[in-house]
Amino acid sequence: MIGLKRGTVKLYDHEKEWEIEAQNTICRLREILGNVIKDIQHVGSTSIHSIKAKPIIDIALAVDDFHDILAYEKELRDNGFFYRPDAQASIKNQLLFACGNYYTGTGDLQTHFIHVVLTGSMDWINYINFRDYLNSTPSAARAYENLKISLARQAPVDKGREKYLMGKHDFIVHTLRKALEKSILEKNSY
Repeated sequence: MIGLKRGTVKLYDHEKEWEIEAQNTICRLREILGNVIKDIQHVGSTSIHSIKAKPIIDIALAVDDFHDILAYEKELRDNGFFYRPDAQASIKNQLLFACGNYYTGTGDLQTHFIHVVLTGSMDWINYINFRDYLNSTPSAARAYENLKISLARQAPVDKGREKYLMGKHDFIVHTLRKALEKSILEKNSY
């Protein structure tokens, strides 16, 4: 299953379909954007193999300049990737594109979030390190899943999912520190 009704928080067991959909989306974006993309990867909870997640695919896309992406805004929209400038207030130093029939006005599902960040930025590093750390540290992945389950139970309907996101904030910040330390230690051990 891919997609979740906007404003709801519901978790599903990990599905192989999520990785397939992420790779298909990455291929579509590469076809549209070509060399503008410096790196692109599946991130977010659907990329963490051992945990439940909202069935919304998150993709991190690294570019050298945001203007390069914005030049493709019409082509992206024509292919189902809708620019969300209203999200800029909550996610600094990123551009956000989203997919789903909610954005076409034909339904209420959100299916994908494309997080455009600058190449080599801390945002890029955080997306990759968080995913890799949780995939390589089962105890941290379980703790994250347990937190997400608790938050989803507390606020199954949460306009904009603000309570859910705020409830994860401290865990994410703490985990990002650990992930960065591990990444630095691994690089220095070579």
